[in-house]
Amino acid sequence: MQNITLNNGVQIPVLGFGVFQIPPAETEQAVIAAIKAGYRHIDTAQVYMNETEVGLGIKNSGVAREELFVTTKIWVENFGYEAAKASLERSLGRLNLDYIDMVLIHQPYGDSYGTWRALEEYQAAGKIRAIGVSNFSPVRAVDLGLFNKVMPQANQIEINPFQQKNEAVSALLAEGIAVEAWAPFAEGKNDIFHNPVLSKIGAKYGKSVTQVITRWLVERDIIVLAKSTKPERMAENLNVFDFALSDEDKAEIAKLDGTFAAIVNHDTVDNLKRIASWKTGAQV
Repeated sequence: MQNITLNNGVQIPVLGFGVFQIPPAETEQAVIAAIKAGYRHIDTAQVYMNETEVGLGIKNSGVAREELFVTTKIWVENFGYEAAKASLERSLGRLNLDYIDMVLIHQPYGDSYGTWRALEEYQAAGKIRAIGVSNFSPVRAVDLGLFNKVMPQANQIEINPFQQKNEAVSALLAEGIAVEAWAPFAEGKNDIFHNPVLSKIGAKYGKSVTQVITRWLVERDIIVLAKSTKPERMAENLNVFDFALSDEDKAEIAKLDGTFAAIVNHDTVDNLKRIASWKTGAQV
């Protein structure tokens, strides 16, 4: 597994296993299967409602804690200095961990400054190894760092062949902020798994469309978060280090940019209202 070194020296595996939309009842076994397949990077969030099950999967995986990189995210109802700190304690408890490898501010709304100060404090205390954001524009991410003590270590954003985010990726990397791709396979939309361009490239190397996409992102120095509950798919998604894309391949993939709408547009009032109303409810 390749690693990417964050701006504070912490290393993060370039391939991560995401648990978004995996039901809690299936999450523990999915995490165990992912770790067995070779994943060492697990990505969850407070709003996914499965932190407890992720913690159980880690505990029962048979792999030492220090070999794993675990990320969670603070949800909007927990934004603000005091609320964020209280939510971090709850996440640590649900995950049953002494420390979390990375915690992200999940959305670019609300009191991100107060939340960021809480993250800085927990990082300084050794309870979090890396801190970052999710769904922030480059300007918002850099602003957060410039007017506080710590520049974000990462920004997790939607990136896939239909939404390539070239300018955002370049701007973030130029500021030393690592880029993570959520929905790298566009959540299956626009029949991406049968896309003729991606299928043709895959056939050339004996690889699937998901492997082509993953390899394309890795070659852009982007951390890839993939989800599957099927062990064979988990293994397939990890098997991307034995081939490289040609310049011609990349030029063909570039033509797909903008051919399908973004899954989420964070610059709309409707999305802001939707996110603001999305509550996780009482979690122990």
